[in-house]
Amino acid sequence: MVSETKSHPWHMVDPSPWPLVGTISAFVCAVGGIWYMHADVPWLLLAGLLLLLATFFGWCRDVVRESVIQKSHTEPVNHGLRMGMLLFIASEVMFFFAFFWAYFHASVPWISAVASPTWPPEGIVPLEAWTIPFLNTLILLTSGATVTYAHEALRMGDQKKTVRGLVLTVILGIIFLGFQIYEYGIATFGFTEGIYPSTFYMATGFHGFHVFVGVCFLVVCLLRARAGHFTAKKHVGFEAAAWYWHFVDVVWLFLFVTIYWWSSAGYQG
Repeated sequence: MVSETKSHPWHMVDPSPWPLVGTISAFVCAVGGIWYMHADVPWLLLAGLLLLLATFFGWCRDVVRESVIQKSHTEPVNHGLRMGMLLFIASEVMFFFAFFWAYFHASVPWISAVASPTWPPEGIVPLEAWTIPFLNTLILLTSGATVTYAHEALRMGDQKKTVRGLVLTVILGIIFLGFQIYEYGIATFGFTEGIYPSTFYMATGFHGFHVFVGVCFLVVCLLRARAGHFTAKKHVGFEAAAWYWHFVDVVWLFLFVTIYWWSSAGYQG
């Protein structure tokens, strides 16, 4: 008989339904979105989103089980998980670089011959940088400090401070999203009213979506921290969430300087 004793530190993943289910849910979302936009029928899109949420929940549950119960996440496996997260963040950097390039392509004459001679273009009243955008900057930077506080507390083995820091970070993230929704409500320009509104809403909107994803990520970490899943020496899931949150912070600083401060500084109204 062949021995089932594992003689290596790697994790041989068991067959999982979630890649297939996730692919199906993405396809249903795409078809449902097209159907909704053409026929105003939302049911298929909602079904796809629910299936996608079920995929997220099931996959996350299985990964937690592999780590906490099966003890499959050895140090080499954790190293691979960290590298995977870093590569994912690198891909996100390229994603946002495309939006910044579109913005500069439309606004800086020495980058593009088709750049607008005035920026923002005539008829566009930009949002004042030192009001809600600056407040949101302070909120997001503070949230970066609180998540670092939670991380340091976890490394010291203090679960109460870890939970406290995560709760504060989640609250600050939700406040940030609330102010951004309010900001969209008071903006004087619509998405289809020119290149400035298009680049503004695409860049800030996708950043807001990433903040929402980060809040969900941190809520999962909060629940896991309360359940005692993390230890001072083993908390890769928390590290991934913290790295992602700091990435969101840095992107916002670039957005504030370019899309808010630079635009409002050049406004001639």
